[in-house]
Amino acid sequence: MEKIRLNSMEKLTGLSKFKTAVFISGTGSNFKNLIKFSKIKKSPISINLVISNTHSAKGLIYADQYKIKKKIFNFKNFKETEKDILTLLKKEKISFICLAGFMKILSKNFIKKFNGKIINIHPSLLPRYKGLNTHQKAITNKDDFSGCTVHYVTEKIDTGKIIMKKRVKLTAKDTPVSLAKKILKQEHKLYPAAIMKIFN
Repeated sequence: MEKIRLNSMEKLTGLSKFKTAVFISGTGSNFKNLIKFSKIKKSPISINLVISNTHSAKGLIYADQYKIKKKIFNFKNFKETEKDILTLLKKEKISFICLAGFMKILSKNFIKKFNGKIINIHPSLLPRYKGLNTHQKAITNKDDFSGCTVHYVTEKIDTGKIIMKKRVKLTAKDTPVSLAKKILKQEHKLYPAAIMKIFN
């Protein structure tokens, strides 16, 4: 993938950060972390929109706290919902998307519209353990290491080009809960680092 650059219009208008939308479904700890990252001077992104597929996503509280526009879509009619989301992204001039615990699979058409500009963080060392229950799989298989991966989003789940990984050592005492906590700490470091790598 080529590095993402400011286009000519953005250069002319003096914009220095890429308008970004974050898609969430749950607690939003990575969303909160990305907001904090976006506030630092060297960050290449600004968080301008958060999209959730459920009203119960606890992470939406951070949109209120940081005065970020939020929108909830129910995805009952998947095709129409994606169309509405694309309209909103265009209206808000969003040029980059970060998935952070988003529990819906985006369509081939949607991904094509944002080709190379959607990234995701996954709680395993891809290509191992795509999909769900990654922590249990690592423990069951008695892996020495697990971790997290930031990758580009493609139409095939968790198969896009890897941007960065971070390893986490497993111990005999680890449970899916304890391992998830250890990996989440590394996710909070890895996601901003991967974004810096993309844009610099």
